[in-house]
Parts: sequence; C-alpha cells; structure tokens
Amino acid sequence: MNHLLSGIEMKQIDEYTINVLGIPSLVLMERAALETTHIIRKNIRKSDDIIVVCGSGNNGGDGIAIARMLHLKGYHVEVFFAGDETKSSDETKKQLKIIRNLGLTEYNSYVDFNHAQVIVDAIFGIGLSKPVTGRYREIIEAVNESKATVYAVDIPSGINCNDGKVMGRAIKADYTITFGYNKIGLVLYPGAAYAGRISVVDIGFPKQALDHVKPKVAAIAASDLSELPKRYHYSNKGTYGKTLVIAGSENMSGACYFSAKAAYYTGTGLVKILTTHENRVILGSSLPEAILETYDAAAINLDSLKDTILWADVIVLGPGIGLSDAARTLVKVTLNTSKVPVIIDADALNILSEDMKPLRDRTCPVILTPHIKEMSRLISKETSYITENLIEVSQSLSVNEALICVLKDARTIITNAEGEICINTSGNNGMATGGSGDVLTGIIAGLIAGGLTPFKASALGVFIHGLSGDKACHVKGEYALVASDIINYIPMVTKFTESKEGCD
Repeated sequence: MNHLLSGIEMKQIDEYTINVLGIPSLVLMERAALETTHIIRKNIRKSDDIIVVCGSGNNGGDGIAIARMLHLKGYHVEVFFAGDETKSSDETKKQLKIIRNLGLTEYNSYVDFNHAQVIVDAIFGIGLSKPVTGRYREIIEAVNESKATVYAVDIPSGINCNDGKVMGRAIKADYTITFGYNKIGLVLYPGAAYAGRISVVDIGFPKQALDHVKPKVAAIAASDLSELPKRYHYSNKGTYGKTLVIAGSENMSGACYFSAKAAYYTGTGLVKILTTHENRVILGSSLPEAILETYDAAAINLDSLKDTILWADVIVLGPGIGLSDAARTLVKVTLNTSKVPVIIDADALNILSEDMKPLRDRTCPVILTPHIKEMSRLISKETSYITENLIEVSQSLSVNEALICVLKDARTIITNAEGEICINTSGNNGMATGGSGDVLTGIIAGLIAGGLTPFKASALGVFIHGLSGDKACHVKGEYALVASDIINYIPMVTKFTESKEGCD
C-alpha cells in the first residue's frame, strides 16, 4: 500500500528530516524544484511563456527555485511574487535574492496571465487552513480563467491537504507534482478533481522520518495484487473456500447472480446461493456452477437455514432480499448463527438501520458495505455530512460497532476497529450502475474464502472491483458499462498475478 499523508503528518516528516536528521531545508527545496522542473520540461516548448506565481512560504520558495531552473535551461520565465516579502520564510528570501541577481523578470502587484502558455502555482502549500480571500482569491480566479496549462507545486493552492475540501477558491491544475508522498487532499474529492494528473516525486525524505510519523492512511496499490490468495497444483475446490450468498427475492434474481459469479471469478471454490424459490429456474440456467438452495418466504425452515449458514466459510447477506418479515428473519438468524465473516449489503443494511440490535448481538465478524445513502440511514446523519467527513464517519462506525466498514463513494473508504484506514483510487463513473455493489460483495467474499483476512480482502476487493471497471470502461466507455462487464474484466486484473504454481 502507498502512504497518504495529511498536511500535519507531512510537516512532521519535513521537520524531523531537517531538525533531527540534519538535512537542510534548502537542500529539500532544491530537490523539489529539480524534480518539478524535470516533469514540466517534458510537456512544454521552448517558445512557451511561463509565469510562476509564488507566495511567501516555502511553497513560494519552491516556485522561485523552479523559475530559476527553467530560466537557466533557456525558457522564458516570469515570476509573480504574490506574497508579502516581509513575512517570507528565510528560504524564500534566499531564492528571491538569487533570481534578482540573475535578472529574472519579477512582478509584485499585477500580471496579465493571458499571454502565458504555462502557469506554475506555488502560492500556498500543504498547510492552508483558512479560506482564501482578498487578493489571493482574485489571483486564483485569474489563473483559472486563463487558457494556460497549470502545474501545481505540491498541492493546488486553495485545497485543504487533509480532506480535499476547497477553501473558498482553489487552483484547477492540469498537473500536480507532490513531494515525498501522496496527500489525502489530492485523493479525496473535490481535491482530486482540482489536482489533474498527479506525480509523486522523491526529494530525499529518509525512511526514518516516515517511521517516526507513522501515517494513518494508505491507498491500495497495484503491488498489493501480489497478496491475492495463492493457487496450488495440489488442491481441490475445498482448498479455496465455500461462499454462501443470501440474496434475492421475487423478481430480484440479478443480485444473487452478480454476487455469486463475482465470488467464483475471484477464486472461491464453491458458491451456494440461498434465495426464494421463485428464482430457482432463472439462476439454475444462468449460473449452473452455483449450488442452489431455495426457501419459501412465507415459512422459512429455521433449522435448514442454520445448517446452510454453518456450511459456509464466508457469507454475503442482503443484496436484493427486500424488507419483508422473511428478509428480517434472514438477517437476524444469520448474524446470530454464523461464526465466519458476514458481508452485509443493500437491503440487509436498511433492515439494520431500523434496529441495530441483531448487529450488536452478532456471533461473527462483520463487514458493512454501505453507500452514502445507506450510511445516512445507519447513523441518522445527513448525506451532506457524510460526504464531507468520509474518513471520520467510516472510522467512527468501525470503532463503535467493532467491525469493518467499506463506505462506498467515488473514493471508497475502508476502515476497521483497529484504526487502519484505506482509500481506494481505482474505478470510474461508469461503475455507477445497478448491480455494481453486488459484484463488490462477491469479490470481497471470494478473497476471504481464499484465505485473506477480512480487512485485506475488503481493501483489495474494492481495488480489484475498480480496476476491473477501469478496464471495462477502456473498452466500452463510461455510458455503456454495466455490472456484468465488471465481472467479465476481473480476469484481466488477476491473471498476471498468479503464483508460480498457477496456470502455465
């Protein structure tokens, strides 16, 4: 996993590197400028007019150093120093002195951005904590109104590094070059929409500094696919676990199908579907690989239900079961009987939002997978509050109820009671389609059945789900993507990560 840092954590790393390990701030600034200049030069022409907009802090110092390096490489660069020089950091004052000695063009009161093909944003850094107002707001609006390609230094000015919120006004960058580690505010929306294409560059922060800070948040990475459950030549279907999908109701067979097939496509050895008898024919023909067991919603056999629950190594509970008395019985009995992880989704979440007692009296580990509206019902908070506090809301539910929460949004948050936090960055808006969530529950279940811990399976499952959607989107586009496409592209994500004992 890749670390995602808050502004406070990044400042702690910076201070530890400078004050404890002894690497001078100017050395880090020069490295930051060098790496940023290298990326900018890949995309610009010598004929481009470049304006570097700088503030008073060290972010401004980075920008001034960038201007100097571009100037020395023969580019036409102008510096707009928008800050108060009397309040500048020592490093920024030194950088200003250098460019003045070199004779770079410098503006202090006003500059016309319309003649620039490239603008470098170095106004604020990661420490911004109050709304942008006055002159700075006007400058940001002028940059956004220009037609120039915009490069943000470390983070687009006006974006809160801790949560991605816009602090009044923010630079809309085409590229963001961020230093050392990616930032939470560049991953969460709306900050992610303002960042453009993100490059994380190494400027020399030692590992000791990271170990000292111990960041709390991570993003799942492609390298984590190496942790998929291993496959062995000497094995059988029992080796890879048994998944029970308790889903569907009359006229709602699709939810069963999507969860069950996704579990199979993620490697589970056996899948049993427990659903209403009305779904027998259609599921028997559409997914013959699955074991099919049905019940009469008017008279559920509790002994048979408990036996079925105890058969499984992992259970999916809720997609399409409805809100009937039978559905409530399924939820209550499953949570009071199972000893294995239960992934709770959709209608089961809505049932629990009416009465949390079955969840609190459970005998099993639980993974909740709510979208924003379902979370709103669960915790009795407005959806706007949840979208503005995704990490805090998910973490609070995990801790208070001792469970894993997969809070689904454009950036899905995965948390557990032990304080682990993951943010998923895969996926696209074409996946906002019926059945997509059912596919996710099946993927997570398949990974647990194969032997992953519930938290690792949840985090990796969300990532695989998004990657599969990205590959489907690449072929079909965002408008035409449907849930079955996500399933069909799972093999494109997992086929290149097989163990040495896998397929030849």
